[in-house]
This record gives sequence, structure tokens and C-alpha cells, in this order.
Amino acid sequence: MSSFVGVLVSDQELQSQFTQVELRTLKSKYVSERTQSGRVTVGDLPSIFKKLKTFSEIFTEDEIKASLAESYGNMDEEIDFESFLRVHLNLHAQAIAKDGGTRSSSSFLKAATTTVHHAINESEKASYVAHINNCLAEDKFLGQFLPIDPSTDALFDLAKDGVLLCKLINVAVPGTIDERAINTKKILNPWERNENHTLGLNSAKAIGCTVVNIGTQDLVEGRPHLLLGLISQVLKIQLLADLNLKKTPQLVELVEDDKEVEELISLAPEKVLLKWMNFHLKKAGYEKEVTNFSSDLKDGEAYAYLLNALAPEVAGPSALTTSDPTERANMVLEQAERLDCKRYLTPKDIVEGSPNLNLAFVAQIFQHRNGLTTVDSQKMSFAEMMTDDAETSREERCFRLWINSLGIATYVNNVFEDVRNGWVLLEVLDKVSPGSVNWKLATKPPIKMPFRKVENCNQVIKIGKDLNFSLVNVAGNDIVQGNKKLLLAFLWQLMRFTMLQLLRNLRSHSQGKEITDADILNWANNKVKKAGRTSQMDSFKDKNLSSGVFFLELLSAVEPRVVNWSLVTKGETDEDKKLNATYIISVARKLGCSIFLLPEDIIEVNQKMILILAASIMYWSLKKPEEHFHRESAPVTPAESENEKDDTASENASTP
Repeated sequence: MSSFVGVLVSDQELQSQFTQVELRTLKSKYVSERTQSGRVTVGDLPSIFKKLKTFSEIFTEDEIKASLAESYGNMDEEIDFESFLRVHLNLHAQAIAKDGGTRSSSSFLKAATTTVHHAINESEKASYVAHINNCLAEDKFLGQFLPIDPSTDALFDLAKDGVLLCKLINVAVPGTIDERAINTKKILNPWERNENHTLGLNSAKAIGCTVVNIGTQDLVEGRPHLLLGLISQVLKIQLLADLNLKKTPQLVELVEDDKEVEELISLAPEKVLLKWMNFHLKKAGYEKEVTNFSSDLKDGEAYAYLLNALAPEVAGPSALTTSDPTERANMVLEQAERLDCKRYLTPKDIVEGSPNLNLAFVAQIFQHRNGLTTVDSQKMSFAEMMTDDAETSREERCFRLWINSLGIATYVNNVFEDVRNGWVLLEVLDKVSPGSVNWKLATKPPIKMPFRKVENCNQVIKIGKDLNFSLVNVAGNDIVQGNKKLLLAFLWQLMRFTMLQLLRNLRSHSQGKEITDADILNWANNKVKKAGRTSQMDSFKDKNLSSGVFFLELLSAVEPRVVNWSLVTKGETDEDKKLNATYIISVARKLGCSIFLLPEDIIEVNQKMILILAASIMYWSLKKPEEHFHRESAPVTPAESENEKDDTASENASTP
């Protein structure tokens, strides 16, 4: 079980400055240089660090060399891995100082995941603990460990086995994880613990969380800042789940015309929540506009007006008459409790403007009393017309989650709306095919001039053709116009290209040759046959795949211990097919496959998603022997390889 220890550093303080994904990436760079040259010297570092995207946009190689010269007199001096890490930290601090801490494109510098001394917000921790104690009190396994005491580190200790995160994800988006795939024992071995964390991280990505730079070892260690950040994202997804026209069609009341309906569909859930809040505040006579969940809510007046408008029977004017913000905040919370809103924040949190806790509080008010009753039939019919059919909606969801998992700077809320200016697609192309985008010819949003959007999209089409995508009679303006059929076709080719690139870059298996769909099909069939099973698939649209049996046999073939056959059905009835399909997805994620399909994609044999599923399993299976760069290094999952692609501007899309 030593392979799950992760990259260890004798100096614990130094180790605490990095996540395991960062350590693994830096270790691979260090070992690669040592393997090529026999040793690593100070003089080797400028070229190594310049290739890291963390520094490539901030320093020249000469600037890095000059910085090193201040600490090292001899550039031929050999350095060990810990010294290598300390140099990286020093450069990291200089980068922040030079850049002003504003740059967000580099994964190591992202505020949500950077590892330079994190202070824990005790109010947020207490709020999340209260939420967990409430939501999971009846859970058969976790119930025995609840309630958690927020004044201790019990939350982080409980999270170390990975069960808590999996359970929270299922509360946020029911059915995401087949709980039969979670390892639930009081004492788990390192393998079982790693499986739970891998399942949790891949499932978190599959509901829209950003998990760039978080590895399973970080969760095994119970790193507070990373864990709280992840829990915060999961809870936010749960609380904002109804803030869309599909779940709450009455939201059309917030807009004036059809054009605004289109804009509403493309808004991020938190923006919809602000729009909803201002809609009621304006009607209630509140003269200010609330633009954030922090400073604009500190005095508590907006809350007092909102509750008075939505629930006058529990609110009343008392909170509006007091001049003390803390007293008003306390009254607001008492009134909200009468609406059954759980008290997950304190008057102090409101007065100090805690953005995460205020957002959660407003979302709770929306869930219990949204105040939207009348529905304009004309606007309603237009909104229904804008809603996609089931298959299109599933594909949009899949591509949106996949794009967000890549760690690009822009977060996508709605694929069909957010890619129309071309910028997001350029970011994705630059991620999966580094160097393909000419950024000098690109225009960053907000884009006022329509022709600039067309220019961006024309470059997208050009790069697509360079990558041999099928784009006959397709122009950039088709993307600008939001042609859904074309966008889905383009994104499918982009996802398929990325997966095939990852497979091709496993050179020991492909010898650098292009991988084809037929190669994946043959590999899967041969793998199952060699395992002594009889199932085979004729193609990726073979209707027999709907039973799920073939993929369970394939998963068992690549890792015999991962499938519990007592849980598998014959897949003959619709219910049995659903059980198998749900189990397949969770088992694949548990292994380390980063996949975004739904059980329906397997049951209905969606050819595209079936191909990606097979390719993901193939990638995981073939990658196992490739984990060679050092015994200290824990296995890198396909999910993590997406994170590591961010680290070298000039490398191909996979990690050695």
C-alpha cells in the first residue's frame, strides 16, 4: 500500500505549502531532469521553471536566473528535491508580488487552491458542520459519527476516509454516486480510502465543482482549506439547484421580454439569485441595488425589506426601525427561522459581510418563500420553447462539466450561450492543444463589437480544421448565432480529440501513432476476452450494451477487485439496467476515470458517450504501468492529468 503515501518531504512545513498534485508535478519535472542529466544543478532551474505556466507569463528565463544568482554563488551546484521546492516557493512569492496577485489563469496561483498559509474561516466551518449535522443525521453509516463538534477538528478527521464527501455530493445532486460503490467500514485500508477519495473527486467534477490542484492525498491528510473549499462548492450547488427556468419556471416573472428570457437562461445561478432579490426589493420600496453578497448586505436593511415583502406575517417593520446593524441582523435571522430557514450563520457573519454564508442564507430564503406566483403565459411559452429536449440537455450538461473540469479561467454556466463569443472555445483549444491559439488575434470578453466575436469564432473553426475536425461549410458566424446542433458536433469532436490525444501520448502502447475508435473497440473486447468473459460489443452503438454487463466485465478485467458481482443484475428489465448503469459510472470514477455521462446514456446506448467511457477505462488501464517516475509518487489518475496539463506551456496533453 506504499504507493498511496504520496510524495513525501522530510520537512513537514515545506510539504504543507503544496498540494499532492503540485508535489507530483514538480517531482516529475525534477526526476525527468535528473534522469536526463544524471543530476540537477542550479543552472538547470531557469529552463525548468520557465516551462511551468505558473511562471512563464510573469518571468523571462534571464529573470529567473538573476533571482537564483542572489541565493546561489555557484550555478553548477547540485540541488536536492527539497531545495528545488524552496526555490519554487521563493519564485512563487516573487510572482505574486510582481503580478499583484491578480492573475487567475495559472493553476498554482488560483486563490481557491493556492497553498501559501491558509487561514480557516471558523464561521464558515461552523456553518458547514451545522449543515452536515442536519442533512446527514439519518444516514445509516455517518449517523454514528454525528453530530460533529464545530469547535474541534472532527470534521477534517471524519473526511479522511472519503465517505463524507461522497454522501454530501449525493445530498447536493441525488443519484450522482451509487452508494453501493462507496467503501463504508469503520477502518479502511489505504486502497479503499484512496478509492473513496477518487470517487468523491471525480463525482465532484461531475456535478460542476472545480477541483484543479486537489489530489486524493490532500483529502487523506484532511487539509482544512482544501476540504472546506470543496464542501463550500458542493453546498453551493445544492442550495442553487432550483435557480433556473427548468426547475422554477416562475422565474420568468423577473424579466420584461423574450430577449431578457434568453439572458436569464445564460445567467449564473448566483446572478439569478441577485436578480430575484432585487426584483422583490424594488417592489418593496428599497432604493439601493444589491450587487453582491457581502458589503451590500452588511447593514441588514436589504434582508429586512426582503423578508417584510415575502413574509409580512413573520417579519413586520421592527427590523427596519432599529438603527443597530447587529440587532437588525439578529431580528432578520429570527424571522427567517419562522420560515424554517436553518440558522447556519450569525448576526456577526451578516455584519462582517461573509459572501459564502450570505449567499447560502439568501438561497435558503428563496427555497422557502420565493414570492413568485403569477406567470405570464406568453413569456412562459417562450421559456418552454427555449428549453432543450432531454438528449440535447444531457449533451450540453456533459460538455459543460467537461469544460469546467479542464481548469480554464472562465466558468461555463450554459454551453449554448457562453461559447457564442468564441473566447471559451479558444481557452479550451489552448488547453487541449497547447500553442494552437494566436492570442494576439483574439478578443477577451466583454465584447461590444459583434465582428470581434466572429473573429474569435473564425479562429476556433480554423484551429478545428487544423486538428482535422469535420467542419464542412461551417463558419465562425454559425457559433456566434448559437447553432446548437453545430456546437454539440464541434464539442464532441473536441472531447474525442482530447481523449485520443491522451491515449496516443501513452507512447509505450501507441508508439506515438494515432489511436482510432476501432483500436478502442478492439482493446475493450480483447481485455474482456482475456479475462475469461464471453461478452463482446460489435460497435459503440451495440444495443446489447444497454444491459451494462459488458462494461462491468471490462471494469472487472482491468481491476478484478473493483466490481462486487453480488450487486450486478442481468440487465434484462429497465430497472435492472438502471441499477447496472449507475453502478458502472461510480465504479469507473472510483478507479480514476474522469467521465460526465449519465445512466441514461448507457441505457439508451449513446454512441458518443459509450466511446468516451470505453476510452477512459482504456486510458486508466494502460496508464498504470506508466507510473514510473518515482516510487514516492502516488498514482496520477486521468482526472488529475487534466490539472497537470496546465503546468507546461509546451508539453502535449498528457502527463508522462
